[in-house]
Amino acid sequence: MRDPHERRCFRRIAFQARTELVQDDQVWPVKLLDLSLKGLLIECPKPWDANPTAVFNAFVHLDEQTLIKMNIELRHEDAEQIGFACTYIDIDSITHLRRLVELNLGDDEELHRELRQLIGV
Repeated sequence: MRDPHERRCFRRIAFQARTELVQDDQVWPVKLLDLSLKGLLIECPKPWDANPTAVFNAFVHLDEQTLIKMNIELRHEDAEQIGFACTYIDIDSITHLRRLVELNLGDDEELHRELRQLIGV
């Protein structure tokens, strides 16, 4: 059951997968902490010298052939973690992400509520 005081509209899924962030010609291999239909949270890489106002691309490798690609923007950061919100995701990637969330939520109604929230219905 969701906490009624929880402000999040999207459940975070703790998940480990090979992940890279890309901005212009810089690439950071990062430790993925969790992801949701709306974004992701990573452990802050060292060194971290990104432009916080520019767009990033995230690549989450589910396996050798399956990849989730997102355009993301920085939402919050501290010395330990950085949170990003998804600004664009292609149809193949959202299909993979939806399936991942579905498998981890174990609740079809919750998944459909999140999908409605995502598309603004």
